[in-house]
Amino acid sequence: MDNLRIAGYNRVMYLHERENWTNFTWDDRIIAPLLGDARFAQGKLLGRLEDVGFDLLREIEVDSLSAEAIASSSIEGIQLDATKVRSSVARRLGVDQLVGDADTRDVDGAVDVVLDAVGRRDDPLTAERLFGWHAALFPTGYSNLHKINVATFRTSPMEVVSGPIGHEKVHYEAPPAHDVPGLMAEFLAWFNAEPDCDLLVKAGLAHLRFLTVHPFDDGNGRIARALTEMLLARSDNSPRRFYSMAGYIAAHREGYYEAIERAQKGTPDVSQWLSWFLQALKAAIEASSDEVGAILSRSALWASLDAISLNERQRKVLSLLTGNFEGKLTAKKWARLCKVSPDTALRDINDLIAKGILKRDAAGGRSTSYSLRQRIDETAKRNDQPTRGD
Repeated sequence: MDNLRIAGYNRVMYLHERENWTNFTWDDRIIAPLLGDARFAQGKLLGRLEDVGFDLLREIEVDSLSAEAIASSSIEGIQLDATKVRSSVARRLGVDQLVGDADTRDVDGAVDVVLDAVGRRDDPLTAERLFGWHAALFPTGYSNLHKINVATFRTSPMEVVSGPIGHEKVHYEAPPAHDVPGLMAEFLAWFNAEPDCDLLVKAGLAHLRFLTVHPFDDGNGRIARALTEMLLARSDNSPRRFYSMAGYIAAHREGYYEAIERAQKGTPDVSQWLSWFLQALKAAIEASSDEVGAILSRSALWASLDAISLNERQRKVLSLLTGNFEGKLTAKKWARLCKVSPDTALRDINDLIAKGILKRDAAGGRSTSYSLRQRIDETAKRNDQPTRGD
């Protein structure tokens, strides 16, 4: 890696210090297969949703956009209330049955940025629009306890650091503040121009390029991810979002930061960064596809139960089972969840078995557990195995 000598010491030469640094190149032998994989996953997910009803599509969209807003903030250590975020997204999309009574003013800004990015995906990206996003993220003019410049580009040096005070590690030094307006004018012209590469690749390039300029005092990561979603929405040719990258990035934060830092200390050959980005995108789409599958399964299950009489305890546990239920369902766990006696729990379970909704798992005795019949049948079908009887 090249070094730059400044004030008597050596340091790494950053990407923005290289000549013609925005003339990005990459190795198509590496990138083309990864792009193909990401495109295949994208097409598979969108194709799966073609025959889904409008109301269910809206529910999936609310889930996806809510997850994006929550995860993008959590990457920066900001924890948003999931119920408030979902309520804010639902209200803006007009999904009345999903809107709660919560006061969402403290999360509306984060939601507004995501919805504006994808809802107006084809509108030009301007400095004023970015300033609006920035103001939405920092309505008080403060980041934590620190006063920052809001709705304007930074006017001071910028470093990305980590570690305790007095022992900070500098990961990156952004371009001088006086260069930011010119660099952003170039960025906006490039962003709005007709793409000369696949839009998924452009999304990765935009993410890196924006973070390399680091134009704001704070909020650069969240805005970079909103720009990524904007270009992904363009690639889908739809304002509706059924997948996002922020959840994957939040779960793999260390790898994300390492990939960004490596690229910002590298050359205009961004093969490594694009490789990470496209693999992360594919994984994010596949994770969303799993979530969509779970939602569709829940919808199908509840539709099949419409004519079946169930008590409130049974509905409660079935709702949990069709979500992210941890571990196996046992009579003891049922009794604890519903705050009833073990005998009542077992009667509820046996009633669901008699109605063909639950099945006893293979292991018996004191370790007897139960699963949804539909879920077991689907698993057996996938494995081409016969389904066991009760």
